[in-house]
Amino acid sequence: MRCSIPECLGEYEEWLLNHTARHQGEDVVIGHVPTEICSECGHVQFKQETLRRLEELLATTNQASKTAPHYEYSTGGDRNDP
Repeated sequence: MRCSIPECLGEYEEWLLNHTARHQGEDVVIGHVPTEICSECGHVQFKQETLRRLEELLATTNQASKTAPHYEYSTGGDRNDP
């Protein structure tokens, strides 16, 4: 399918990616989510059925099945990096 961004000539390709969402005050990572990514501009979109499944998963899951460390990207405080 052609990219939905005006003037972009790219095509969407399907990838399986990790999707991070905020749910009940916590960061949740959902693995192997079908995602469409434009080969030219990198625009990301989900199919409607994927969005419905993500919403369903978050609504019915009370606790994650696995835990992983969470890191925050930081540039080092007050430093002015170029």
